[in-house]
Amino acid sequence: MLEAKDRRILSELQKDSRLTMQELGERTGMSSSACWRRVKSLEEAGIIDRYAAILDTRKAGFGFSSVVHVSLARHEQRNVERFVKEVLRHPEVLECFATSGEADFHLRVVAEDIDAYNAFLDNFIFRLPGVSLVRSNIVLKEIKADTALPL
Repeated sequence: MLEAKDRRILSELQKDSRLTMQELGERTGMSSSACWRRVKSLEEAGIIDRYAAILDTRKAGFGFSSVVHVSLARHEQRNVERFVKEVLRHPEVLECFATSGEADFHLRVVAEDIDAYNAFLDNFIFRLPGVSLVRSNIVLKEIKADTALPL
């Protein structure tokens, strides 16, 4: 359970992880040394997993985005493990969720363009053992893409 002070710190860091401890302290009403101790504790507890820069997808050269629904023919352990291992190796897969329902996996994939996406499907997804169905939903417009948890 997070304390109110931790929630304030985390909220500010989610907005701007480059804040100095002095700036963080000013925004949260704490001393910089108290902030530093709490941030260290949150890092050690794994609540703060990592720090990252959020890029503009299109400006970074990735004008194509798709949500890919993948179903496996059989849920043999080796097929599932191979699928997961291969997904982790492909940087164009930004997110992957194992789900219940119609598809077994849902991936968010970015590519430079439709040709690069087609190559991703041909050279990766379609070649994996056990894949029985692949459906793509092409992203026409990004409505919301937030990374901050509602603390």
